Amino acid sequence: MTTADPSSGSLAARAEGDVDDWDRQVLWWDVAFVAIVLLTAVALPLSGQSGRQLWIAYGAMATILAAYAAWGAPAARSRHQGRALAYVTVLVLATAVAVSQGGLATFLLFGAFTQLWMLLEPPRRAVLASVALAVTTTFGLAVEAGFSSRGLLAAAPQMAVALAFALTLGLWTATWMRRSDERAQLLQALRATQDELAQTHHAAGVAAERERVAREIHDTLAQGFTSVVTQAQAASAALDRGEDRTARERLHLIETTARENLAEARGLVAAFAPVQLQDSTLSEALRRLADRFTAETGTTVRVDVDGPVDASDDGGTIGPASDVVLLRAAQEALSNVRRHAGASAVTVRLRRADGAVELEVSDDGRGLPPQLSEGFGLTGMRERAAAAGGELEVGPGTAGGTRVRLRLPVSAS
Repeated sequence: MTTADPSSGSLAARAEGDVDDWDRQVLWWDVAFVAIVLLTAVALPLSGQSGRQLWIAYGAMATILAAYAAWGAPAARSRHQGRALAYVTVLVLATAVAVSQGGLATFLLFGAFTQLWMLLEPPRRAVLASVALAVTTTFGLAVEAGFSSRGLLAAAPQMAVALAFALTLGLWTATWMRRSDERAQLLQALRATQDELAQTHHAAGVAAERERVAREIHDTLAQGFTSVVTQAQAASAALDRGEDRTARERLHLIETTARENLAEARGLVAAFAPVQLQDSTLSEALRRLADRFTAETGTTVRVDVDGPVDASDDGGTIGPASDVVLLRAAQEALSNVRRHAGASAVTVRLRRADGAVELEVSDDGRGLPPQLSEGFGLTGMRERAAAAGGELEVGPGTAGGTRVRLRLPVSAS
């Protein structure tokens, strides 16, 4: 168990992912202890206890339960030693009082000794509390028998046996809990290592992709540009010598190489961004998408762009990756309108608000079915949104129809 800071919990209780498990275990301790107290309360009158003595014993057990609810149970979860000591003090004294009124109240010791070791840190506190509980209980048994030196001597051996058993079991439990703490610490270190390994793998993947792109550029564009420079120099030299035919041949080679390089560049760009976003902004791509949808379906599509969305006053930017997610969401939303909505008008809104960019596609169609079963398209939209750190909402529009709303965070530039 943790000894450096008595007010702090053991590592097993505080390790990430273990808190809930610890709370569930403590709940079972709560149930078991209350059950012991209630069974003791039932056993006392069955053994013939009655009158004033029975009610005093009941009062002592009620005090134990109240103190456990106020201090003991919270201390078991927070490992707060101040509350634990307050509860243990009440537990020791009230148990002795209960035992002094009825010998069967010693049943309370089954729960009391266990709680001492569960609540107190370091173990030496639990040892001292166990001795105090055994001594006060011995006096309680002596009082119950009329309090005499003979009664005290008669009660002492049985309580000594109980104390020895409690100390043996408690020290074994403390050792087990200390090992559990060490295991929790190892698990925590393992999780941290796994997180670092995942980050390393991600960084390695990014580096590998950069190397792949660099190789593509080197093997295509760089070599092509080198050829263009060489042919241009040759054409210039041919013109200086008055060899027009040779110069034209060189220029033709330059044109051919440039066209090939252009095709290669477009191929590289297409691997990372949609064609619609090449050499255009997201707003322009959405308007072209809307115009094409209107021409194909006859459904009026209005695009509303509230202010500049490619930059903001705080310097935030959307970024090409977010542009792709937003454009793909608009395409899927319009595809769903075409297939399912039966709408006569659609509105596509794009705006910046509260450090995020929002895309909303709403229509005046028949709306969502009662039992909506998301297909591959909506599932893909949600996955794209989640990967970009955003969220997707699909629901009824304010004036009927369906509304698809995508919100993505804006990264700082």
